[in-house]
Amino acid sequence: MEERFFATFIHCYFIAFGVIIGGAIIGSIGEFATGDAPLSSIGTIAKKLRIWAIVAAIGGTFDAISNFERGLLDGSTIDLVKQGLFILSAMGGVKTAIVLLEWLIQEDIS
Repeated sequence: MEERFFATFIHCYFIAFGVIIGGAIIGSIGEFATGDAPLSSIGTIAKKLRIWAIVAAIGGTFDAISNFERGLLDGSTIDLVKQGLFILSAMGGVKTAIVLLEWLIQEDIS
């Protein structure tokens, strides 16, 4: 495996993690400003951001689709495996962020 793969793998994890944490906390500030409960809104916002965090982490849907297409049509299975691992890394970042938020707000998000 090349070094660039591992760097991208780690980036995917932390980008997804940051999208969930940042989006939920900043979004709850808006809820607070409008008079709603910010802690319960953190859970709701984090739940809504899950898929978008994964998409943001892997660099958008079109890149992922083109990599899958290249892997299937050109016979480059390593591209399929790499893209799958990037998605798993992003999903791990999302899950870690949601567990951390559940711990902070003492609520069940999932």
